[in-house]
Amino acid sequence: MIPSVLPTYSRAPLAFVKGEGAWMIEADGRRFLDLGAGIAVNVLGHAHPALVRALTTQAQAIWHTSNLYQIPNQQRLADLLVQNSFADTVFFTNSGTEACELAVKMARKHFFDKGQPERVEIITFSGSFHGRSSAGIAAAGSEKMTRGFGPLLPGFVHLEWGDHDAIEPAITDRTAAILVEPVQGEGGIRPLPDQCLKGLRDLCDRHGILLILDEVQCGVGRTGKLFAHEWAGIEPDIMMVAKGIGGGFPLGCVLATEDAASGMTAGTHGSTYGGNPLGCAVGCAVMEIVADPAFLAEVNRKAGLFRQKLEGLVAAHPGIFEEVRGSGLMLGLKCKVTNADVVTAGYAQQVITVPAADNVIRILPPLSITDDEIAEAVRRLDAAASSLEAA
Repeated sequence: MIPSVLPTYSRAPLAFVKGEGAWMIEADGRRFLDLGAGIAVNVLGHAHPALVRALTTQAQAIWHTSNLYQIPNQQRLADLLVQNSFADTVFFTNSGTEACELAVKMARKHFFDKGQPERVEIITFSGSFHGRSSAGIAAAGSEKMTRGFGPLLPGFVHLEWGDHDAIEPAITDRTAAILVEPVQGEGGIRPLPDQCLKGLRDLCDRHGILLILDEVQCGVGRTGKLFAHEWAGIEPDIMMVAKGIGGGFPLGCVLATEDAASGMTAGTHGSTYGGNPLGCAVGCAVMEIVADPAFLAEVNRKAGLFRQKLEGLVAAHPGIFEEVRGSGLMLGLKCKVTNADVVTAGYAQQVITVPAADNVIRILPPLSITDDEIAEAVRRLDAAASSLEAA
């Protein structure tokens, strides 16, 4: 008999009822150190006072009006994002998946309005993850994502991640854009080297096509810059953002230049809940904290400390771990044993990690994690690895 909750998840036997900073409390009272942050969502941890205050203040005022009217918090958040990024304009969604849908539409409409309606193809890369909508799974193209869901949305050209020589020959008079994650999350915490991101920007410029970045997981301070592409010193034309921007409240957005967004006029796109007063109130509070250079400097310092300790962990357990990878506080441990076993062993030590492809466990703590919590996290991971060695 099918359960009342559609069984599309293989859920761990854990039920968390409260959160405090980098900690989650299970229904039985056990305290777990959270190195998953809701899959890179809770950038300021659980129950951060500024976010609680923003949400409750707004909830006591007005919850929802729809985009038929002006939404002051939405305007304020859009202004903050434009001031702190390459973008000229922002459209708000509820998720990264919805942001992907708009990014695809925006790129195609851009060329349609410029008299090049044949430019509909978007180049994407293996190991990518762009959400689970029809456009998202078609963009990723993996059998795991697409099997049983055909016919797939056409117009995506799939290349192998890291095969630089294949990219330029794949660009034709039908190409509209290149879509890439500066750091693959689901794909196994694989950062795109700065020189490769610069190369993609140059390639797009030479061929007159758009560069779309998916920073749903790697954005909003996760790598130690507000957005990961800043490390390479380049700017995209369109960028997808979600997860961390709401600090735990469902919120996403698409950022774009004026030129890239020129085709998106009144009536071409919409959302009932996107940019609602509640979500944008929280988003403003997140941006005011995370965009602060002093906060980002602390993320970088803590990232260096965490990585150093994880390198020591790998050296101490060469039969369990192979390497540390990633950028900032978007870290991964490539495992020599099955990564799911490492995640499960972590549960026994009351530490949360998240599995990914390429036999990696993701370490995505709140950006507000403390030095003492970093030390405790590595101690618990060490105990988990030792338990696997003893098994």
